[in-house]
Amino acid sequence: MRFFDVETLPVSAWRNGGGETREIAGYPVDAADFGWRASIATIAQDGPFSAFPGVDRSITLIAGDGVRLVGDGGLDHRLDRTGEPFAFSGDVALRATLLGGDSRDFNVMTRRGQWTADVRRITGRTILPAGHAGVVYVVQGRWRCERELAAGQGAWWTNSTEREAVPLAAGAVALWADIRPVGR
Repeated sequence: MRFFDVETLPVSAWRNGGGETREIAGYPVDAADFGWRASIATIAQDGPFSAFPGVDRSITLIAGDGVRLVGDGGLDHRLDRTGEPFAFSGDVALRATLLGGDSRDFNVMTRRGQWTADVRRITGRTILPAGHAGVVYVVQGRWRCERELAAGQGAWWTNSTEREAVPLAAGAVALWADIRPVGR
């Protein structure tokens, strides 16, 4: 299990100037074509979302007013509730419109046909299953996931024994991305 603090993750500015990404983890590590990837993105201005053909995506608002995502095929979604994941195909060309100021989001992408991810908001003790990869990100309060984690911190792993994430106080909220190979 590896631990991170969002404020110390490397920052990559977007080519279009509309925001930045802080990569949490990618698997395989240092591979040009990821099987899965988790990151924190800050959307700073209206603009297009990069398409990722063959990739399934999940985005969850963690801070800010959120964005409206509009795309092909009638997709029109307001991402304006903190901690509520929204899954969509990376094949779809999207445009993001800010609903106020900057939007900070937790993102998980998986290569379709190879990996799958379920992103969930958790508020109680959660078993993290053996044999799965995953990411836990603390949105609010304090959690224990092998060690104590505060808001803006988290942990990730590529294959683990069974573990657990436990809130340390009432009102604690975390996001858990349960990532596993297709067929498992």
